[in-house]
Amino acid sequence: MASEELYKKLSYTRAYRKTRLDVAQWVMDHPETFPELLEFCFQKDEEISYRATWILECICLADFKLLLPHLDIFFNTIPNIHKNQAVRPLAKICEKLMIATYKTKNEAIIKSIIIECCFDWLIRQQKVACQVYSMLALYFLGTQYDWIHPELKTIINKNIHQGSAAYKARGKYVLQQIEKFKAK
Repeated sequence: MASEELYKKLSYTRAYRKTRLDVAQWVMDHPETFPELLEFCFQKDEEISYRATWILECICLADFKLLLPHLDIFFNTIPNIHKNQAVRPLAKICEKLMIATYKTKNEAIIKSIIIECCFDWLIRQQKVACQVYSMLALYFLGTQYDWIHPELKTIINKNIHQGSAAYKARGKYVLQQIEKFKAK
């Protein structure tokens, strides 16, 4: 029953922020539907899949608690997602997870998969939103893994000149942060 209602809500979800927030609030009010939302995120039905990732993003920005018990599923599945409309919210979730992890030193996050996905999104020339979220996530990971910052700098420096204004702005910011971190 809840699965049918969630599917119906996802089917009618549009890109408007209010509709996404309404569905996200419904899922948070009915936490038993969260595993089903994750299933919808990673389905082959791309229409439902990317809409479900929009909702997942809204939920995770409000509170990661619902996602934490499902991190293994989340991280084992995100490398298989390639549709830009779904990758952007997943990249943002990874960025926010890394910021939260960096601030709390929470080691429960499966970092190797985030590293792999973020570098893949930078190299594969995803849309700029995915790339800027990936840059910051990789910056925070690079504070724990020495090899990440040099690789990230190389990729940013290679692509910054032909990148969009958003790519250039985030790239410069991340490069500055890397230099500040090295100076410590």
